[in-house]
Amino acid sequence: MTQINRERLVDHFIELVKIDSETGNELAIATTLAEQLGMLGFSVQKLPVPQEFTNGFNIYARLEGEIEDSIVLSCHMDTVTPGIGIEPIIEDGIIRSKGNTILGGDDKSGIAAIIEAVRCIQAENLAHKTIEIAFTVHEEGGLHGSEHFDMGCITSNKAIVLDTGGPIGTIVNKAPGQQKIVATIKGRPAHAGLAPEEGISAIGVAADAITQMNLLRIDEETTANIGIVHGGNATNIVMPELEIIAEARSLNDDKLTAQVNHMIETFEAAAAKHGAEVEIESTRAYNAFVIADDHPHIETVKTSFSAIGCDPITKATGGGSDANNFNAKGLTTVNISTGMAKVHTTEEFIAIEDMVKVCEFVKHYLTH
Repeated sequence: MTQINRERLVDHFIELVKIDSETGNELAIATTLAEQLGMLGFSVQKLPVPQEFTNGFNIYARLEGEIEDSIVLSCHMDTVTPGIGIEPIIEDGIIRSKGNTILGGDDKSGIAAIIEAVRCIQAENLAHKTIEIAFTVHEEGGLHGSEHFDMGCITSNKAIVLDTGGPIGTIVNKAPGQQKIVATIKGRPAHAGLAPEEGISAIGVAADAITQMNLLRIDEETTANIGIVHGGNATNIVMPELEIIAEARSLNDDKLTAQVNHMIETFEAAAAKHGAEVEIESTRAYNAFVIADDHPHIETVKTSFSAIGCDPITKATGGGSDANNFNAKGLTTVNISTGMAKVHTTEEFIAIEDMVKVCEFVKHYLTH
């Protein structure tokens, strides 16, 4: 097997992470990648996304192949904060940030691997499958890029998202659906020192509800969490109103529905008990997906990992990715590891050897 051009791969990765692209500000990275894909011979389409989500665009790109098969390769272009002014440092085969920002390997390590694999294939004049690229915006802020991706462009029936951590060979084939719950509890204000008994404490109602609620790890497939609480004006006022933002996740849609109903009913019961009001907004962020371990798409992915010397493993995850939305749209999609580690923190890092291995995987998959 011809070696991946490690220096070119690393240089390109560093070039990409130095482009500021926090969620919502993807114009520069999208423009750069559209140009680079065009130079590699892809036909490129800049797909619009509602302006409330981004100043950039989704990218669909296509390169016809000689092998009678096709695949969608997908990554997201945005990063979490703090992601402005990233300064990568390479030490002992590890790339990390200077320490005051994230690195951006989530998800630019996947982008770099895809492009380097295509460059190697073209340099060696290898026959390959038809390659469809789906690069998305606003993944980190709620999967909105993939939610609004124009699926009319895509002709393949399967996809690989390169957007998770763990050993190279990790294949995520199960991911939860997520429901967001915003509960606004309305009590009654009163002077906390003179006449507290005349008030209805919104935070008291919330505390009663939360102590009655099943939260955190519900079972092996289901979790729930109270994440954000807003309320109060002053210590001498019985709190009149409180907003609680919560979530529930599950690999099982019936369990997710049951958990959400439990949380809503618990808020409503506590409000009624104390004579308060509660307004609840419950919205589905994304749906779960479960793909059988022996699905033909997964078997083919496993074969390529084995061919490059990596042990393929399928696993469930507790987080969502663009794979959730693509599966919901009818495109059978798995999510594989690029070796990224400690993502969403200023301690994020990735090993160059892992980047090379995932690039070898992409190259093998595309040419076999």
